[in-house]
Amino acid sequence: MIEAIVAVVAAAVGAVVGMQIGARRAGADARAIEEKVETDTRNRLEAEARASRLDIEEAARKQADATRERAEKEAREIRQKAEEDADRLRDKIRKDGEEDLRARRAELDKTEDRLTKREEKLDERAVHLDRKQSELAEEEKNLQRLDQSVSDRQRNLKEREAELATQLEAIAGLSKDEARSQLVAAIEEDARLDAARIARQIEEQAVEEADRRAKKVLAVTIQRYAGEFVAERCVSVVQLPSDDLKGRIIGREGRNIRAIEAATGVDFIVDDTPEAIIISAFDPVRREIARLSLEKLIADGRIHPSRIEEIVDKTRTEMDGILKEAGETAAFELGLTGLHPEIIKMMGRLKYRTSYGQNMWSHSIEVGYLCGMMASELGLNTKLARRAGFLHDIGKAMDHELEGGHAIIGANFIKKHGEDELIVNAVGAHHDEMKPNSVIAHLVIAADALSGARPGARREILESYVRRLEDLERISSSFDGVERSFAVQAGREVRVIVEHGKVNDDQAALLSREIARKIENDLTYPGQIKITVIREVRASEYAR
Repeated sequence: MIEAIVAVVAAAVGAVVGMQIGARRAGADARAIEEKVETDTRNRLEAEARASRLDIEEAARKQADATRERAEKEAREIRQKAEEDADRLRDKIRKDGEEDLRARRAELDKTEDRLTKREEKLDERAVHLDRKQSELAEEEKNLQRLDQSVSDRQRNLKEREAELATQLEAIAGLSKDEARSQLVAAIEEDARLDAARIARQIEEQAVEEADRRAKKVLAVTIQRYAGEFVAERCVSVVQLPSDDLKGRIIGREGRNIRAIEAATGVDFIVDDTPEAIIISAFDPVRREIARLSLEKLIADGRIHPSRIEEIVDKTRTEMDGILKEAGETAAFELGLTGLHPEIIKMMGRLKYRTSYGQNMWSHSIEVGYLCGMMASELGLNTKLARRAGFLHDIGKAMDHELEGGHAIIGANFIKKHGEDELIVNAVGAHHDEMKPNSVIAHLVIAADALSGARPGARREILESYVRRLEDLERISSSFDGVERSFAVQAGREVRVIVEHGKVNDDQAALLSREIARKIENDLTYPGQIKITVIREVRASEYAR
């Protein structure tokens, strides 16, 4: 059995080996056939390509020859045609030139004929002008004779008129000028009497009607409004926790109080008043800054020159916010909108400004209310009247800084910041510095007088006092090299701080005399005023 299997396996192996050998032989034969076919195909293709290239080259050569012959033929035809066209064009140009030359020659002949005729006419005209000139000369002689005759007649008439006038004056007993003057005077007197009678009747009727209506409007307005009575002072009192703080506020050799007075521009009075320091200054804003600064220094406890300057600068910044808030409060109370921020800030300054003892902030609100109520009684624009009345004294917030009346200053300021022309006129006209051009302007004048004339509203002496102090500071600041100036001691002393780089010690003494002379010439004041020029040099450095 095993032998049979071995034989079968051997037969199978032999068959497989035979098949592999046959396959190798078949592959070799196939490769040989493939190589032969490839060689034959390549040779045939190369032969065909050479034949095709020769055919293509022959065809291209024939086509190029035909194209060249055709192009040469067309070029000969075009050249021949161009020569023919050029000959025709030359003939045409020659003919046109000859015709144009003949035409121009004919035109020149015509022009020459016209010129000849014109010369003949000019000759005829010259002869005619000569004849006319002779005639004019003759006429001129005749006119001169007539002029002489007229002059003689006028002279005779004047002499006759003079004789008649002399006779009339002798008969009437008056000269001509006297008679004319009497006649004109009589006519003027009659006209004046008639005009005066008519004007008196109209004026009486207008006054009666205006008085009746004004009394009604003012009565209703006063009935509807009740204002506060205001009394302002020129001093502020700061309460101290104890009298021991007075020494700290004064400082060693008075350096602290000098520093705070120089920084704020006010006068601190440290006297025997228990637990209180009095601040004296005519400028309420400056006095309020000094009061707030001193209260902050007392609360902080650190009182020395550098800290004083820091607190005063910080308080000035805070005061800007306070002024803006005061202006916004007043505008809100009157129901006014759309005011420029600079106008609001300037109206806030009036809270610390007085006129004849009357607070200008309250006065402006009061005038705004009065104008609005009078406008409502007359059927006018209430908001416009309130706006004009509220802004009428805005110039008083800056009249110590600018030259001119506060009405014109205020009108220019609000005009610069976009207010209506009608309101600008009302502000500028409320003291008759401008001509009123609306009923609103007259209402502002009436409301301003009504607010200032009520009992207890104003004190004349305070206004003149404040004006004198403002003039002292203005005159002192007008000199070159002056940095700041402050009127203190109720106007009995002016402290002038100069720039040390521009003014030396000798010039400081001379400056004090010049300021004193200018004050003597420009102002009227009781007693005497002390001028103190302060020149201070500071050196600072930081330790790191």
